[in-house]
Order: sequence, then C-alpha cells, then structure tokens
Amino acid sequence: MRTRRPAALTALMLGCLALVASVGACGAVKPGQTQLVVEIFGDMGYRDLYTKYEQSHPGVKIVEHVVSYDDHHKNLQAHLLGGSGTGDIEAIDGGYISQFKVMSDKFVDFRDYGADPGQWLAWKAQQATGPDGSLMGLGADVGGLAMCYRRDLFAQAGLPTDRDEVAALWPDWQSYIATGKRFKANAPDGVAWFDSGSNVFNAIINQAPVGYTNADNEVVVADNPAVKKAFDLAVEAVQAGQSAKLATFSQQWNAGFQRGSFATVACPAWMTDTIKQNAPQTSGKWDIAKVPGGSGNWGGSFLTVPKQSKHRKEAAELARFLTAPEQASWIFRTQGHLPSQAALYDDPAVLGNSNAFFNDAPTGRIFTESASTLRPQYQGPKDGDIGPLIGLGINRVDKGKQRPEQSWRQVLKDVANATEP
Repeated sequence: MRTRRPAALTALMLGCLALVASVGACGAVKPGQTQLVVEIFGDMGYRDLYTKYEQSHPGVKIVEHVVSYDDHHKNLQAHLLGGSGTGDIEAIDGGYISQFKVMSDKFVDFRDYGADPGQWLAWKAQQATGPDGSLMGLGADVGGLAMCYRRDLFAQAGLPTDRDEVAALWPDWQSYIATGKRFKANAPDGVAWFDSGSNVFNAIINQAPVGYTNADNEVVVADNPAVKKAFDLAVEAVQAGQSAKLATFSQQWNAGFQRGSFATVACPAWMTDTIKQNAPQTSGKWDIAKVPGGSGNWGGSFLTVPKQSKHRKEAAELARFLTAPEQASWIFRTQGHLPSQAALYDDPAVLGNSNAFFNDAPTGRIFTESASTLRPQYQGPKDGDIGPLIGLGINRVDKGKQRPEQSWRQVLKDVANATEP
C-alpha cells in the first residue's frame, strides 16, 4: 500500500506485457542483436525511449515485461535466491530497495560502469548504496508529495479553489480532516473527501523522521508513536465518513476518478499521470496544492542490473541512458514522474514546468520543493511488507469490519509475524 504504482493502467499503454509477452510481440530479435529484458511493475515512461535507444544502438533489442507491483518484487527475490530467471534490468520500488540492498552482492556496482552517485539527490543515492559501498541501483524517479484536488467539487462545497488558499486550509493533517468535515457538510451527494484511508496514512507516515524501522534495522511499529499517530489520524478521518473506501489501483479506484467519487487524493508526482490517464475528461477540473505538513515522498523507483544478466555491460549502459538527466527531464515534462537527479532541480525546463490538465499548476515548482525539503526517512528491509499490513488494518475499520483498537492489535500481530527472523 505504501509505494505502489498503477500497474493495472499499463495494460492500456504498453505493447509488451507479462504473461502474454514474447519477443515477437515487441519485434523480433535479428541475428547478431543483443536482447535486453527490462522487468518493471508499472508504466515508467520508457516505451518511446526504448525506440530512441534502439535507433542509436542497432545491435540492441529491448523487451519490456510488466508485472503487478507485489508479484514483480516477489519474483525478483525468488529469482535472485534461485540463481536464475531475472531480467537484464530490474526495477525496484523505493519501499523495497532496502530489502534488496542486503543482497547487493547479487547486483552490479554501477560505479564500475561509469556512474557517479553524486548525480542523484544524496538521500536517493544512499538508499541504493549497499553495505559494501556499491551503487546497486540508479535512481529513476522520486515521489515528491503534494495534494491533488477537484476545483469544481470544492466550489460546490463552498471551499476556496485557489491553490494557495487551499494549501492554507491544511497546514497539518488535523486541519485537513477538519476541512474534510466542512466539505462533507456541503458536498455533492455521493462525493467523499478522499479516496482511501490507507493512502492518507501513507502520506502522514512518510513525513515522520522515523517510520517502521530505525537506523539499527529494528522494527519499531509497536514502539514508534509516529506510526500509531498516523494510524489514529487516518482512522479518525474514515470514521468521520470522509473516505470513498476504494482500494488503491483497483478498477473501482480507477473508476472513482472518472466518476468524481472523491475531492482530494494524496498526490506524489507520478500520480498526476495516473489521474490524467484514468479520467481524461476531467482536464481543468483538478489542481494541485501543497500537502499538509509541506513536503513528503511516496514512491520512487530504481533500476538495477542483476549479476545473472549475460549482458551486464549493455544493460548497465541502457540503465544509465534511461535515468540520465535528459531522459529524466523528458519523462517529467511528458508524464509527470519527478527526476531524482540533483542538477535538474535548478533546470528551468523542470522547475518551470506546468501542467494544463491540472489548471496549469506549476508542477515543477511544487514537486521539486516537496522533494528538496523533505526529511529522508530510513527504509528497513521489511518496510515493503509492513506498509500493506497497516493499510489493511485501516481498510478493516473503513469498511466496518473491526473497531480501531481491534484492528491496531491485529496490525501489531501481523507485523510481528511478518518480521520474525
């Protein structure tokens, strides 16, 4: 739940999908060509870049496989432990990078292929730095956090619509919930304040100095008051009837954008393209304001090259191309995925970017400020497993299946079971 991407959406956008993928589906490999298999878990904006790369590298043929978020990471771990089956390039989400960092000896060190860790935001590069100092992953994007909101629904409920005035409504998350109560008092019938209580929780906990794991790799869910506070705030909001009760990235959630089922959604940079693809008819009705708390991060990914690859050099070269500043800037300007390269945060093409779909919101300024000012949170090896368990706990309360105290006790039990040595 914590760092998922819209994997369901990619079936509409990509030509070579897992389970139905084949070399022929993406173009046959010619004699003498090197086939590079890229395994990802969502639309990362690379399809046009593959074509560009193949044109300048006629000896390379790229095949992309897309698998659901959970299955992708489970498959990667199984293939690494089993000694075979990985792609030449494997994407890893930020919520899982620590889990794979303890296996950094199974990935190439990109420093051996000319990569400079200083190219990326310092905290982003550190997330992919192995215990031995190796750079096992190249930062693709970061999920600088904001809040997307429906201007038309705000107006109907008597709330301001100007993005600066909207941001002033919620300097913190308690104010966001209070504003939700104002909205619900005059909202159009059937419209919730937000999509999912678990997404509100994600945004809150990602702002905490310490999340699920401390710097000593100790799971602190039961002992860290920030986790319980985030849980309680999300539960308070869902019990106030503010949630649309939609499971993130489900078909119902996708349809919620189309139907206008909720007025706000915690919005990392990559979410802007998700909204646009799900509900193109809502162009101009959305806008973007600062998130409560001012900054944060949800998601972001890395590209890695497992040592199992028979084409390490070629794969590393492709990974460097896909994450290079020129390509990262283009992906942000066309598809909204925020770059993780430090130099681009001063680039006028990025900093001055705006998005017509979101009422010409200055997305470059909003998302770079959020990512630049956030306090990086340490990610533990089990964080990718813990987040969904807490999300399920909030969903149980949201759907009336458990009282908050019952659900929290089950969360602690589930987390303990999932993180036993």
